Amino acid sequence: MKLFRRLLPHPFLTLLLTLTWLLLVNGWSLNSLLFGFMLGVLIPFFTQPYWPNRPRLSKPLKIAEYVLIVLMDIIQANIIVARIVLFKPNADRRPNWITIPLDLKTPEAITALAGTITMTPGTLSADISDAGHALLVHCLDAPNPDAVRDEIKQRYERRLMEIFE
Repeated sequence: MKLFRRLLPHPFLTLLLTLTWLLLVNGWSLNSLLFGFMLGVLIPFFTQPYWPNRPRLSKPLKIAEYVLIVLMDIIQANIIVARIVLFKPNADRRPNWITIPLDLKTPEAITALAGTITMTPGTLSADISDAGHALLVHCLDAPNPDAVRDEIKQRYERRLMEIFE
């Protein structure tokens, strides 16, 4: 088991890098798979010293649920943003800066939350407090900032806490 950990210090990253390579080359051949796997093994192996505290995933299978929810939200948000940009007059828009207090503690979980917010059209993670206790988010149209804050905490942060903490 120790040898396996030394050769594959981050097995999920190895899998992710292999799949990413296959998607980048846009072809499924044995050579592409082997080269992608080689990259997936070598990159984590050589970057291992820079990962002293590996993130612990308490429920890694919840990641699939989280990804599906985020993908659905991205599709929905694209439609909403298109409606706002095309049909809502500028005077009726209510852009807002929202501070989201964080219950997340691990940097990986906070990064995943900030990335999720930024990937969702109409919202942007702009800053994190020095102590990592709050995230500043800009919303394209948020007439009720408290509702947006509560939705982010319930929809994303709660699930990330299940995955990472």
